[in-house]
Amino acid sequence: MILVLKEKYSREEYNKLTESLKSMGLQLHESRGSHTTIIGLIGDTSAVDDEHLASLDIIETVKRIQEPYKNANRKFHPLDTVVKVGNAKIGGGEVSVIAGPCSVESKEQLCSVAEDVKRSGAVLLRGGAFKPRTSPYAFQGLRDQGIKLLLEAKAETGLPIVTEIMDISHLPLFENVDVIQVGARNMQNFELLRELGKTKKPILLKRGLSSTIEEFLMSAEYIMAGGNENVILCERGIRTFERATRNTLDLSAVALLKTLTHLPVIVDPSHATGIASLVKPMALASVAAGADGLIIEVHNDPPHALCDGQQSLTPQAFDDLMKSVKNIEPYAYKAQA
Repeated sequence: MILVLKEKYSREEYNKLTESLKSMGLQLHESRGSHTTIIGLIGDTSAVDDEHLASLDIIETVKRIQEPYKNANRKFHPLDTVVKVGNAKIGGGEVSVIAGPCSVESKEQLCSVAEDVKRSGAVLLRGGAFKPRTSPYAFQGLRDQGIKLLLEAKAETGLPIVTEIMDISHLPLFENVDVIQVGARNMQNFELLRELGKTKKPILLKRGLSSTIEEFLMSAEYIMAGGNENVILCERGIRTFERATRNTLDLSAVALLKTLTHLPVIVDPSHATGIASLVKPMALASVAAGADGLIIEVHNDPPHALCDGQQSLTPQAFDDLMKSVKNIEPYAYKAQA
């Protein structure tokens, strides 16, 4: 349920209203605009008397909403959320790019790529320390040593770091990580999401391989229900019958999510396509569809990468992509609030 308050009201009226609502066991999500204040009611609103609320002098309108996701819903929060990570911002009109190798392999490799992507305009450094692989025999990442190398690269370049968490037990290792990534396979690991909701760190949440938009937003809701509103949604392709690409990049989801939620939406064209030559066109299409950012895999020697070299760009190709993004950014789709 959403309450839209009148433009002018007294502090006494406001306190009386909010205290009454809280006494019913409801949580309140407040969003203040330049002329309008919206209060979202979260919890069991079945006993709330719509007509009584509508009769109060402080209330402009009362609306019931059907979507199960409340905190993530744009109706509760009409203005776009901007997630701040150091000096970088995700959301708010500019396209922010996260880039780096699929997996951390060595300090030399990581720092070299970090310097290159920073020079080209990336604002965050990605790199996998823990790698979920389909085969138990494939490279699984350097684990805690990989996080140490990411922190060293951060110290040298100043770029905030993004890396994926696999299990709740690993959370202490992520104390100094700037953005915690939840991969597609963990999108519905609800116990993990609950724990991440207790942190204040930005969470980059990837859409599951076979998840609907509503399921995706409900996973974000798990994090936000714990009090952490710093959630970044990432479309990374879904599983379809098509085998020519690694996944099928659902760009319609980007434009749709921008209308359904206030959370920033980014796209991972590297994992979506699995083919380096397709990363640039899909990245540009993502920006045109309204994405707030991109996450791109970049490796200094893709043919010899320990993980996903076939979808990684060289630093030179990444620099070319960044120049093209700047050209298309002014024409990007803007969702209507």
